[in-house]
Amino acid sequence: MKGKTVKESSLVSSHLMLMEHSGNFLFVNNRPIGMVHGGKIMTLMDEIAGMVGAKHSGRHVATAVIEKMQFFAPIFIGNKMILKSSVNYTGTTSMEIGIRIEAEDLITGKITHTNSCYLVAVAIDDYGKPCKVPQIIPETDDDKRRFKEAEIRNNKRLEERNS
Repeated sequence: MKGKTVKESSLVSSHLMLMEHSGNFLFVNNRPIGMVHGGKIMTLMDEIAGMVGAKHSGRHVATAVIEKMQFFAPIFIGNKMILKSSVNYTGTTSMEIGIRIEAEDLITGKITHTNSCYLVAVAIDDYGKPCKVPQIIPETDDDKRRFKEAEIRNNKRLEERNS
């Protein structure tokens, strides 16, 4: 099975955050003010991770682990949410996928790092069983750093699972 580079399966997506993405909002100076629900953020994060995993493996994937979901700053109604996602590390049937989420204020242009997360996705064959994935080929210094850090996290997850 031929390996793939990080850039071959990376994705960036953006979404306009609307009033329907928040239960609490009000208008100030004719602008809707309110924060996006964490559940909406997590849904979009899981979706992009699934797309990256499928793009890398050529298979449907199932989320096995959501690890270290961090909320650094709110995303407001009217912001553009930007999700950047790539495969950090591959095992035999699984992939660690990293996601960085940013919010862009479309009026001011200010971009804020709002969330980061790691997911582990498992490739699934036509019978619903885990199947092999192509190895990731880190090329850049950032790719290599992420790979090494993900390898450490993967080893820790395996130790915890086997203890």
